[in-house]
Amino acid sequence: MRAVSYSQFGGPEVLRVTEVPVPEPGPTQVRVRVAASAVHPVDLMVRSGRFPAPLPTSLPYTPGWDVAGTVDAVGPSVQEFTVGEEVIGFTPWLQTTAGAHAEYVLLDAAWLTAAPAGVPATEAATLPVNGLAAAQALDLLALPADATVLVTGAAGQVGGFVLALARAAGLHATGLAADDDREFVESLGAAFLPRSDDPTGTFDAVVDLAVIGPALLELICDGGGYVAASPPLRPEPVQGIQTYALEVTPDGTRLGELVKLVTSGDIPLRVAGVYSLADAAAAHDRLARGGVRGGVVIIP
Repeated sequence: MRAVSYSQFGGPEVLRVTEVPVPEPGPTQVRVRVAASAVHPVDLMVRSGRFPAPLPTSLPYTPGWDVAGTVDAVGPSVQEFTVGEEVIGFTPWLQTTAGAHAEYVLLDAAWLTAAPAGVPATEAATLPVNGLAAAQALDLLALPADATVLVTGAAGQVGGFVLALARAAGLHATGLAADDDREFVESLGAAFLPRSDDPTGTFDAVVDLAVIGPALLELICDGGGYVAASPPLRPEPVQGIQTYALEVTPDGTRLGELVKLVTSGDIPLRVAGVYSLADAAAAHDRLARGGVRGGVVIIP
């Protein structure tokens, strides 16, 4: 099969399309024929050699976390899926290094759910990692209905999902974003706060996706919560404020709940660009240039 691969760290130019063996599913695994897969900042970080922790395997690597596609084969213990079903999910790449920027990828059955009906694969592929990150951020906070939450980086992929899920949960969200993103933030039922201003107000919780940092703790009510974008960024708790760090994990059941919100229209899916395997370097370059409002997607 064809797969994007790199055998040395560097810029987007190190990416190549290579021929690799088609993987065979283990007892609890599903082989998915990939229709689309999103690119994430962590893909760029690993490719450039800047990822700060050791990985379980050595080069070469095939990147890619999310997948939207069709079940091609299942392991003998898999009962949930059959060949031909359309599915979405993601592989925890930092643990598996089994990338989805390829024609086929293996995932554990528990990481998958049925794809949203009638939604193009290029759109569905933007949901798994970022949608689950948003859901798990709000799960950490466990806010009651009518609570207030400030979301920084609100127009980004994860931020947009947080706003949508906050609205569905009956929360009052405020989105911090660029002036050009006001319409998008308000379309999700959130109040808009311009990024150019110092954040103000008082909130029950903050989801800090723009990495503004501990200064935001001053805006949180005693007993509130703060979610950092990653574990190294989590500040120490202060004044009864609980602090958490986002570490997205695959969860087919939770992803299935998000699919229902997609099909009901409660969660919008955004695509910024679609690239072929051969144009993976261009996809990486587009994401690296920033200002992306939607997923950068690779298709075989």
